[in-house]
Amino acid sequence: MPTERAVAVAPSPFKLYRDFESQAQIDAAYDPLRPVADPAAARQHFVQRSALARAQLRCELDVAFGATLAETLDIFHAPDGVAAPVFVFFHGGYWRANTSKEFSCLAWGPQALGFCTVVVNYALCPQVSVDEIVRQCRASLAWVFRHIEAYGGDPGRVVVGGHSAGGQLGAMCLQTPWARDYGLPNDPLRGALLISGIYDIAPLRYSYLQPLIQLDEGVITRNSPAYGARSCATPMHLVWGGREQSEFERQSLLMHAGWQAAGNVSEHAALPGCDHFSVLHGLEDPQSDLCQRLVRLAA
Repeated sequence: MPTERAVAVAPSPFKLYRDFESQAQIDAAYDPLRPVADPAAARQHFVQRSALARAQLRCELDVAFGATLAETLDIFHAPDGVAAPVFVFFHGGYWRANTSKEFSCLAWGPQALGFCTVVVNYALCPQVSVDEIVRQCRASLAWVFRHIEAYGGDPGRVVVGGHSAGGQLGAMCLQTPWARDYGLPNDPLRGALLISGIYDIAPLRYSYLQPLIQLDEGVITRNSPAYGARSCATPMHLVWGGREQSEFERQSLLMHAGWQAAGNVSEHAALPGCDHFSVLHGLEDPQSDLCQRLVRLAA
């Protein structure tokens, strides 16, 4: 009697995160420099334009909002300086690079539209944790609500913005228990403009960034704002560059879905022709899509 032959079944490939099977794949999906033709020129744009902004716009630099040396704000005054809407910006750099000074240029567009712009500086990994960076950014906003009136800003019309890791930081600020932790209204922000952010930080644990940002399960759970969003009256606009890797679009759509699932208001859009860095150039142009979104959020 013939015996039944065993059929070999190939094991399923091991998955690090979603469909990614290797660090190389995750690095390719999350390294924003890869689609950029000239990364040095992209960075130089921000350095040069920011130096010009500090030279030409009325500003006060390195205003302390916390106890440590890194906790400072660069404040760019509105043209008339009276009860102006306020734009608070958190820079990117995957929590381990850059300072506020590379992003002074983002005050050009808002300033032309009558905004007071605040660019936040914070400590970096690995000297501090992502948890501590989130705490510092929340503290910076609490300082703005309490003190920006002295700089001509309206604390009732504050829009938070952020790019890349700064997008995650802005989203985390919307998750803040403001009344419990700071004695402020539960929803003190007028709006959020989040650009090319990372709202589920889990894949970065398996990336080239891990030695510096040192993610573990607890850090990931506490700092992935796409999950467990609270009910919040603050509208959110999520944008990304049309030339970025598809993961940046997916991350924004994930945040959009999580925000709406909590009964909140959000919009999303890709900006055609923009990579991860040029997507920010719109904040230098008062007629751009980004600046017009900022105006609508602050209304």
